[in-house]
Amino acid sequence: MSEFRIAIVGFGKIARTQHVPAIAATQGATLVAIADPNAAPVGVPHFAGLKELLRDGPEFDAVALCTPPQIRSAQATIALAAGKHVLLEKPPGKSVSEIAPLRAAAEGAGRTLFTAWHSRFASAVEPARQLLAGRKIEAVSITWKEDVRVWHPGQAWIFEPGGLGVFDPGINALSILTRVLPQALFVTRAELAVPVNRAAPIAADLDLADGAGLPIKAVFDFRQTGPQSWDIQFETDKGPVTLSSGGARLIDGDRVLVDAKDQEYPLLYRRFVDLASRGRSDVDLAPFQLVADAFLLGRWHTVEAFEDQP
Repeated sequence: MSEFRIAIVGFGKIARTQHVPAIAATQGATLVAIADPNAAPVGVPHFAGLKELLRDGPEFDAVALCTPPQIRSAQATIALAAGKHVLLEKPPGKSVSEIAPLRAAAEGAGRTLFTAWHSRFASAVEPARQLLAGRKIEAVSITWKEDVRVWHPGQAWIFEPGGLGVFDPGINALSILTRVLPQALFVTRAELAVPVNRAAPIAADLDLADGAGLPIKAVFDFRQTGPQSWDIQFETDKGPVTLSSGGARLIDGDRVLVDAKDQEYPLLYRRFVDLASRGRSDVDLAPFQLVADAFLLGRWHTVEAFEDQP
């Protein structure tokens, strides 16, 4: 493939700090435009939205949709109809059912649709998958706690319907889990803590299992202060295996096997360019389906109001 020209739609914190440098680091890829009504220009043409970009912007091959998930399906439909390859930031949309029509549209247009589970590209995830393939896993525990005021300041959409609340980061853990464990997983219990003034959970406590009954516990919390926790521990027949730092660090017993810098988004874009060069899509809904099941099975508990500013 010759130069792969990418436009970013939605230019918030993740787009600025992750997508822009990752595109710059990807051989053959070039950022050619930004579309966001509120974003400041960054040295490339800037447009108010996707429609304006398509009408007045430069030629481009692909779009990375980094807008809130509530509007991604409509934007992806427009982009695919215009003949563009589409990367969907996680979560891929506001509902599971809207993704299948997008995949069909991509196939019909001969374009790539990529559900971009960036945490699967963390440095220690694939080594962990290979290590665990030779072990009997006896139990799994996930602790995924962060401060929403730090990571999503002023982003009220995250607590609106379709915004997922604490599952916006929690789905990263589930994307890793569904990558490193080969078998299908199921939610068996969910307790969801929803602030009285919000529409999505600020914390969640889940039980999951596979077909053989492997016990999996997951605790997600958006109210963490101080050190942030993004850890998955596997109890195996040969001792504990821990994935920490969101998948960047792998510990087997007391031996550190991987402790690497964040390379998620450069590897993500390398994958996107490769998919587009071959006319292939990569659409995996397993993490999203687990979140949907947590909402279906969850017991909802009202907790104190949450304000973005303490």
